[in-house]
Amino acid sequence: MKRYYVELAALLAETTLAAHLSADGDDYQSRINQAKSELWLRGEFAYDDASTADAATIAANLEMQSATASFRHGPIREVRQRIFDENNCRGESCLKDLLSIRGGGVEYATRLEKQLADLGTKFGQPFLDAIEKNKAEHEADCERSCELFYCANDDANNFDVWESSTTSFQSYSFGAVPPEDFSEEFQFPLDLIKVTQGEPLFSAKESAEVIKRAEAEGVDKNEYTSGKYKLGGDWLVNLPETREWFNRALEHKLFPILHHLFPEIIQSISVLRAHSVSLLKYNSTHPRTDVHIDNGILAMTLAMSPQSDYVGGGTFYEHMGVDHVLPMDVGHGTFRPGSVRHGGHRVTAGERYILGAFLLLEDHVEHVRRLKNRGAELRTSGDLVGAINHFEWALALNPRCTTCLKDWAEILLSQKNFVEAETKIRDALELLEGQDSDALFTLGLILSEQGKDGESIAVYKKSIELNGEDAELCYNLGIKLGEQGDTKGELAMYKKTVSIDPNFGGAYINMGSILADKGDLESAEVMFLKATECSEEVRTKGMFNLSLLLQQKANNLATSGNLEEAKAAIIEASKLLDDAKPLIDARIALGGSNSEDAMYASQWKPMRVQCHRILGQVLAGMGDMLSCEAEFRTASEDFPEIPGVWAALSRVLELQGKLDEAQVCKAKFAELQNSM
Repeated sequence: MKRYYVELAALLAETTLAAHLSADGDDYQSRINQAKSELWLRGEFAYDDASTADAATIAANLEMQSATASFRHGPIREVRQRIFDENNCRGESCLKDLLSIRGGGVEYATRLEKQLADLGTKFGQPFLDAIEKNKAEHEADCERSCELFYCANDDANNFDVWESSTTSFQSYSFGAVPPEDFSEEFQFPLDLIKVTQGEPLFSAKESAEVIKRAEAEGVDKNEYTSGKYKLGGDWLVNLPETREWFNRALEHKLFPILHHLFPEIIQSISVLRAHSVSLLKYNSTHPRTDVHIDNGILAMTLAMSPQSDYVGGGTFYEHMGVDHVLPMDVGHGTFRPGSVRHGGHRVTAGERYILGAFLLLEDHVEHVRRLKNRGAELRTSGDLVGAINHFEWALALNPRCTTCLKDWAEILLSQKNFVEAETKIRDALELLEGQDSDALFTLGLILSEQGKDGESIAVYKKSIELNGEDAELCYNLGIKLGEQGDTKGELAMYKKTVSIDPNFGGAYINMGSILADKGDLESAEVMFLKATECSEEVRTKGMFNLSLLLQQKANNLATSGNLEEAKAAIIEASKLLDDAKPLIDARIALGGSNSEDAMYASQWKPMRVQCHRILGQVLAGMGDMLSCEAEFRTASEDFPEIPGVWAALSRVLELQGKLDEAQVCKAKFAELQNSM
């Protein structure tokens, strides 16, 4: 209620101020239309046109609303109103002066320096050193940007003003939380995602020429890993001719647009820096990206392919829902702060090119982002105390840094401090109004570790509603459903997992185990075979499981009298174990193993002995006693400490009349039995 009262008071104050403005000239209707147009371009759709007043008052009122437009620009609005009061502002010249006031001025710098000084007193020299490191890294990044990309001079010759009668911008909500850096500059409503409407920024022909130039530079031959997915494309650093086109676009269109759209923080286009720029190619083999945030205060996405060239695709924002893809045909662009969670929707056919860029502001150091990123790096290197310090410092600068809370919660989870981890992740979700699939996934893990399986499953399901294309999430939910006895639901989640990521080997192994337990050995065999085609770690597990299945299959075939196929099955089972052993031994020797590797390694000997036993019995059943004897002799050489091997060999020797040798084997068996 308090915030509503303050905003209402501000609106009434601005309406009162508007009444002081005098109307010059008779063309009031033209002025009214122009003011409405400017308000719409700024995303202000619920303006007050005072329709019962005369035309002069309506024009003056709307012009004042336009001058102080975007009530989210709180600091800007405050400065504009103060100047209006102090200077007894009147007429069009006053409006022009008010409109020239932009973000990032003296008020911002003074406020930031005071905040940093106060926090330096609280946290001490380590915090101040981190801040100085932020500044040095920011300066170096900005210098590097100007070496590669267009940077405007701070003079009057820049293309500062964006003017177009055919291209406008549709505004969309940024979600519940403002950008991580300079959050005080962005006030509600957070209509900060801007998508071009009307005439595109670049024609289809120009876009096609850019792609043709980039393909000549090899962009379509390159790929790299981003999160859980492989992306096609390359950085513009490696595409000099494409970068030349982009630099012209920065100068004449893109920087002026950003300057026009984000007055909260951009004083002049001379402070804009294109930091990381890539041309990405999506197709059925490189279909999408993770849901993520961008590594810059501002970001933009340019559509370089017509929608008719592909099926699926497009950018979605998690807080809007995974199926709410913002429409953007070739030549159009989206401009936004970088910290909103979004992703590229899956392309199922054809090819889609987009150009993505992260941007810095030379006069705005992103202390929150840099502290958070450095904390993540420290966490990866094992310095968890340093990581937590950086997350705490970032949160002191911006208590609504949800990624800081999420990363901190993951550290606490790894330390098995589940209570505090749950508190941190729930704090993040409260700020995000529950609209973050990664945070929900982490909460599901934390609840699972505490044995709260019912709550864990509910949270996982909520996460899937937000982002049903997270393979790891679907896999974890499958495990939890299996623990609850919901085999049908478990199997459905594993199928969904591999439909998202065909190389997710753990899902194949679990599906194979479920099917084998049901007696469907044929289908289970297919699943285990698929697992052997995945990563090496999963491959060895697949080989063990497939060997076990083939042993069971060989027993069934032998029991039914099909000895030839039983022999083939058990020989293949033996080979799988022999091939898997050096792989898992090497991983354990290198220290890269886990508890599952140790468990599988411990099972190798009993499984291999069982293969000898089954093959020996099958050979005996076929009447091939010499081969049967050879099989058990090999077993006795490889596993001389196993009593059962000597018992089996003695029996085979007795059947062949080799009684003396059989007696030696019996004595060995008795010796081992007595020593146990």
